[in-house]
Amino acid sequence: MKSIKYIMLATVALASAVITTSCSDDDDSASSPISVSGVYLQDASSTVTVHNREVDFARLGQTIRIQGTGFSGLRHIYINGYDTYFNNALMTDNNVWVSLNSKTPIYDAKEEDRNTIRFVKDGTSFTYPFTVRAAAPSISSISNCLPVAGEVVYVYGSNLQETNDVTLPSGTKVDAATIANAVGEDAGKWFSFVMPAGETEGGSITAVCANGTAISPAYFNNNAAYIINFDNLGSQGYWSWSETGSMCDPTDLVSDPLGTGRGNVAMLVPQRLLDNGGIAAGKTRASEWWTAGNDNADDDWNWMISAGIFEGASSLENIAVQFDIYCPREWSATGQLQISIQNNISFNGYGSDESKSSTTQTYVWLPWIDETTGKAAPFKTEGWKTVTIPLSKFSKYVNEIEDDQVPTFQELVDDRNGGSYRNFGFGFVNSDITVDGTEYPASVFNIPVYVDNFRLVPCESKTVSDFPDEDEE
Repeated sequence: MKSIKYIMLATVALASAVITTSCSDDDDSASSPISVSGVYLQDASSTVTVHNREVDFARLGQTIRIQGTGFSGLRHIYINGYDTYFNNALMTDNNVWVSLNSKTPIYDAKEEDRNTIRFVKDGTSFTYPFTVRAAAPSISSISNCLPVAGEVVYVYGSNLQETNDVTLPSGTKVDAATIANAVGEDAGKWFSFVMPAGETEGGSITAVCANGTAISPAYFNNNAAYIINFDNLGSQGYWSWSETGSMCDPTDLVSDPLGTGRGNVAMLVPQRLLDNGGIAAGKTRASEWWTAGNDNADDDWNWMISAGIFEGASSLENIAVQFDIYCPREWSATGQLQISIQNNISFNGYGSDESKSSTTQTYVWLPWIDETTGKAAPFKTEGWKTVTIPLSKFSKYVNEIEDDQVPTFQELVDDRNGGSYRNFGFGFVNSDITVDGTEYPASVFNIPVYVDNFRLVPCESKTVSDFPDEDEE
């Protein structure tokens, strides 16, 4: 019995020693100082050979490995003040892995929390400065791609918060005092600037914001490939003109109503027809404007390839028809602008066989259909607005893409030159239409709408890598 008693006492003593030692280790871990030697991006999907790269910023949704000392005993990691989950089982005293939660605040984080990682243990804490960004910024459209000096230009996209540096194609920096950012619910959706004088070079706008750098397609101020501007670029074609007819000739041109120096512009529906009561409901081929076609050397678009503006092998998804429009009154729920790459159509409008044909090259634009909701919404502009329509959206090429083909610019040029009439044209149609199951019966159209500067431009989206040097390697 005596030996058993000694064994029991010894066991209790050993257990007490273990417990005492364990508590002592916990106390040491809780109070041991925390340090960070580096943060590494864990990006297995990266094209870069080494995806475990040291970084000084990360974006929401990305996973990072934080390297340092004293992580044992860690209770919380606050990123921009947000209590962020981490897996204790994967943590060591020298490394901890954490993913940046999509709920992490960025712009609305408290000033003292913004761009910080705070580590908290029972006995100590440590704050490490680290930049946190939303998804990469991007530019989707520009309100006016041919602005004159003094005009305000709006640049639309996503994650454009706190844009403070804008560079034009020439390399000119926009005066920072003229840059304005969207606020409230629209924050990050746009910024604006005032166009400086003396800018003639075309290309991309580069914007630097809180989330990094965004570059627009190279269509800003791009004057390289005009189809017609109704002044001295391109030639207008016309035939069978009459006072009440649909054909428009140079007598239907008017001076820029805003006096911005754009010269002659076309009215989508010429004034003579508006004065005659407007366009009746159900009217097709109500008005039409054409280039000279076969009689005009500029209508052989091979010149754009020879001049090095576009490559013949370029996908039509990367080249667009661009034009400017000024609509001073609300355009609502009736009327369509139909555009054709060559003169082989009847202007029957949206939903017609020709608008869906695999042989014609036509596109019908409904400015009063909201692109987000798909429902009718009044269209009006405060000044000149740029419209950009990729050539891949024209009927023949839509069909080819659906058949997994890749239509090219050379194909489009050959299609034009191989047809009977290579005139480029656009016109007004006022027929009843149905859009996504909703019927829109036509009504009388009697408002002035001005268009100008029909041109082809590159429209390929630009992606800015966070690590361009390493990506190149």
